[in-house]
Order: sequence, then structure tokens, then C-alpha cells
Amino acid sequence: MAIDTAETQSAAPEYEMEKPQAEHEWLQKFVGEWESVTEMSCGPTGEPVKATGTMSIRSIGGFFIHGEATGVMPDGDSMISFMTLGFDAQAGKYVGTWFGSMMTKLWVYDATREGEKLILASEGPSFEAPGKTTMYHDIVELVDDNHHTLTARFQGQDGNWNEMMKTDYYRKA
Repeated sequence: MAIDTAETQSAAPEYEMEKPQAEHEWLQKFVGEWESVTEMSCGPTGEPVKATGTMSIRSIGGFFIHGEATGVMPDGDSMISFMTLGFDAQAGKYVGTWFGSMMTKLWVYDATREGEKLILASEGPSFEAPGKTTMYHDIVELVDDNHHTLTARFQGQDGNWNEMMKTDYYRKA
């Protein structure tokens, strides 16, 4: 028996591919090549430590961005990390992940946007209470088309937020 392909095709519901929304388009502002300067509060005597690096951010289908960062850790070892950010239209929220060569944790973000800031929330191991967890925020802020920042902070046992690191990213010419 021959199958009428025209009839079969017309009977199937038409599927419309998703299109990027305003939230996805906002993320595309981060696409490009960046140089970074990081200040961390983790020196051996508590003094701030500075490091430089690079980040390459590309678009994944206009829905997600994926960044690959490289640099040097305070102890002189090379590092590489990967961040993926997107907007889950069905859930109505920003989402993301981060992992790097300096630890075994895969950080999964639940994020909210406040103007030009994206607050990436995740739970991870506590510095203050070994064996316990605490909340972390990585706050990505678009300063202008050629400059954005990432500020990392954790919530202490006293409930206050403590800044650990701030990175300034400058678009390469």
C-alpha cells in the first residue's frame, strides 16, 4: 500500500522553531573577546591579589552564551573555566552553569536580572563551616558595550554577604 506523503505531511501539526526573546538578546551583548583583570581577597596574609586573563564568549543559537576564560591563579598555576548562561523561556528565568580547572564542583545557577545586573545564585561548600553549604552569588553587570564585571560573594554564617573576588572584563579592540 502506497502512502500519500502529501496527506501525511499536512496531517502533522506544524512546529514553529523558537525565536530569541528580549532576554536572549540582552545576553548577546556579552558575545566577543575580552581581557580581564581580577582582584581576589585570598592572599596568604589576607591582602588582595590581582590576576589577568582572557575570556571568549560566543552565542549558542541566539539563546545561550558560552564563555571560556583562561588566566593564572594566585599560586602561579594556569586556570581555565567555562560559563554558560541562557534564558529558559518555559520556566521564565535565567539559568546557567560554571565549572573550572581549580575545583570539582559544577555550579548550577538560578538567576534573576535587575536592570543591567544578572544575579547568579548557587549553593556550594562553606569556607566558614567545613562540611556545610552556603549560598553564593556571581553578579554579572553590563557596565557598557565594552566593559562588564563579575563579582563573586558568599553568605557568611552571620547572614552577611562577603565579597571574594571582582573581575573587570574589557572588550578587545
